[in-house]
Amino acid sequence: MRSKFDEQLELLHKELIQMGALCEDAIAMAAKALAEGNTMLADKVPDLSAEIDQKERDIEAMCMKLLLQQQPVAKDLRVISSALKMVTDMERIGDNSGDIADIVTMANITASDNTVHIQDMARATIKMVTDSIDAFVKKDTELANAVIAYDDVVDECFDEIKTDLIKQFGAPESNGEKVLDLLMIAKYFERMADHAAEIAKWVLFSITGNKVG
Repeated sequence: MRSKFDEQLELLHKELIQMGALCEDAIAMAAKALAEGNTMLADKVPDLSAEIDQKERDIEAMCMKLLLQQQPVAKDLRVISSALKMVTDMERIGDNSGDIADIVTMANITASDNTVHIQDMARATIKMVTDSIDAFVKKDTELANAVIAYDDVVDECFDEIKTDLIKQFGAPESNGEKVLDLLMIAKYFERMADHAAEIAKWVLFSITGNKVG
């Protein structure tokens, strides 16, 4: 019975890794579409977001099956409950990637628009998502703590971008609507970084039984 349960836990582990990889792809695609002003690429992001949504449903069903059909011990319960929390944050990362792609398409953002600092923020956010998943895979508490700390870097990026965009908004030649769209994109990246930090916190809980924050 225990060997079967361990097999199912390993399958859950693999599903979470696959969902994390989809999140990384969605963010990277949205960021690339933004950098290039590529609406065709942006149009592909919702498909990835839909895959992430389906993964969330599959993993939730798997977790409920493990809880109802098996007799998990305390450590197993931590892993399963953490998985349920993590997929919620991953699903929101997928949604936010889709939101960015929608703005790129609807606002007609082009490669000539000044998105350099937002690209820096995007790379920092992708790093956080990648590292949070790696921390889960490797059961690495040090890496999980590093992800949580790195959220401050993304917050600082957002503050700098916000200050810069506010200055642009006041310029006579500025396109106010586009400036607001870029600010919203930066905010979505900031939210995704928050979700990555939450994933890292649940990784810590699954390993140690303690959740910070």
